Amino acid sequence: MNTIPASVSLDLDNQWAYMKTQGVDGWQDFPSYLDVAVPRILDTMKRAGLRITFFVVGKDATLQKNHEVLRSITAAGHEVANHSHMHEPWLHLYSPEELLADFENAEAAIESATGQRPVGFRGPGFSTSPQVREMLIQRGYHYDASLFPTVMAPVARAYFFFTSKLPPEEKARRKGLYGSFSSAFSPLMPYQIQPGLLEMPVTTMPIFRTPVHLSYLLFLAQYSMPLARLYWNMHISLCRMTHVAPSLLLHPTDFLDVNDVPELGFFPAMQIPAAKKIELVRHTLSSLRSVWGTATMGQIAHQLTTHNTDPNCPVSSLNLHPTRS
Repeated sequence: MNTIPASVSLDLDNQWAYMKTQGVDGWQDFPSYLDVAVPRILDTMKRAGLRITFFVVGKDATLQKNHEVLRSITAAGHEVANHSHMHEPWLHLYSPEELLADFENAEAAIESATGQRPVGFRGPGFSTSPQVREMLIQRGYHYDASLFPTVMAPVARAYFFFTSKLPPEEKARRKGLYGSFSSAFSPLMPYQIQPGLLEMPVTTMPIFRTPVHLSYLLFLAQYSMPLARLYWNMHISLCRMTHVAPSLLLHPTDFLDVNDVPELGFFPAMQIPAAKKIELVRHTLSSLRSVWGTATMGQIAHQLTTHNTDPNCPVSSLNLHPTRS
C-alpha cells in the first residue's frame, strides 16, 4: 500500500453551466439535473466505500430547489469545495472587484446550503491566474486544484471551438479553457504555492501527460470499452512506477445519459447508457483503492501542510498515512 493517499473529486457542473459554456440559450433559467445525478453519485461512492470532494458552483447553492440535494452531500460525509459562483471559464479575466464578489457570493451560498465552508477551490474550465491564487491566500484557502497538466489542452480547446456555435467574441473569452500548454509540465503531485496553500493538480498520465479523468475515458469508451479500461489500467501502472498518488476527476455527466438530459445530447459520450458509465466508474474506483488509501482533498491538504512548512520539500519525502473512508 502506498503511503500517500489518492483522492477523488467531482466538479458538480450543472446542466445550465454546460449550456452556458456552449452558448446554448435557456441556461438563464438555470435548469438542473442535480436531483438525478447526485443520488447516483452518492450511491456509487457508498458502494465503493469512498468519501470524496465535491466542487460546488455557488449559483446552484443560492437556489432553494437545490438545497436538499446539496445538503445530502455533506450529510453523507463528503467534502464540499468552491467551483466559483457563476462557472465562467474566463474567471482569470475578472477585475479584482469582480473576483472578490465571486468568491464572497460562492462561499456564503455554499456554506448556507451545505453547512460546510469551503477550504478548496477549482477554477471552472481549469482557469487560474496569479490574481486568483493571491485571492485564495488572502481568504485562507488550504488548497487550489485548478491545474490540469496535459499536453492535450490545446487539442481539447480546438475541439470545443469546432463543435460550438459561439460567436468570435465569446470564443475569445473562453481561450483559457482547459488550461495552458505550459501547465503540462507542472508537477503531478501536490506542491506548496506558499506555506499553508497547496496546489493539488488533476492527475494526468505520467510521462505522456494525456488526460485520464472519467470524461476522457468515456470518450474512448464510445469506440471501445475494453480500450478505455486498458488505458486506465496503464495509468494505474505508470502511477505506481512513478510513485504518483492519483487525483481522479469526475463529473455528473459520467453518471447520466441522453435519456436523462436530452438537452445535452451534444456532449461527448451521452449516448452511452448511464448504467454502462457507472460500471466504468466503479472499475476505476475499485482499482484505485486496491493500490492506494484514500482521503478527501481537504484531508490530504491538512496532512501535507501539517507535516511540512518548506515549499521546496518534495511531497514524496513526507511520511503520510492514508485513511480508509
